[in-house]
Amino acid sequence: MQQSSYLIPSKVTTYQQQIKGSKFLTWIAAVNSPTAAKEWIQSLRDQYPDARHVCWAYIAGAPNTVLKSMSDDGEPNGTAGKPMLNVLEHSGVGDICAVVVRYFGGIKLGTGGLARAYSSSVSEAMKKAEFIPKVAMQTVNLSFSYAEEAQIRYLLADEEGEIVEIQYTDCVHLCCCLPVEHINNFKQRLARTVTVELKG
Repeated sequence: MQQSSYLIPSKVTTYQQQIKGSKFLTWIAAVNSPTAAKEWIQSLRDQYPDARHVCWAYIAGAPNTVLKSMSDDGEPNGTAGKPMLNVLEHSGVGDICAVVVRYFGGIKLGTGGLARAYSSSVSEAMKKAEFIPKVAMQTVNLSFSYAEEAQIRYLLADEEGEIVEIQYTDCVHLCCCLPVEHINNFKQRLARTVTVELKG
């Protein structure tokens, strides 16, 4: 089931900590697709080409989406990406990517120490981060007579909808987007007010 709204990062947040000589540089950023996440990760790789590891995790969509991924980037299996993703999954935040750049300090942390280091890096960055609500939108296509256009435009604006495209032929064809939580109310009000053909 699609979530009507959820929190996303409002800006890029950074955090840095040092553990037994190893430096962990962390970024939290908003991403709205796996492609955007990968581009952001690559941009940090390009900025820190001499870093030993660039580990990451992302959720590209609502918190319950299946569009999520992670990478240990050469760290022992399960010690970086999984702990990072675990923090993101428990945050209830969507459209989010966490990247941790590690500079090795000469002292091995062990698998438990690494997992704690990557987990705490993301947890501390999340404490600093700021979030804003993202409202999920749904597309609706309408067809109606010219005489009903003004009333439909009023209803659409009243339900916080936006016009995506409009075509004038023998009647008016309108493609619009509304917040998911307003869809049912909008359709009920339409049915009471005008004769309209709903296509989605």
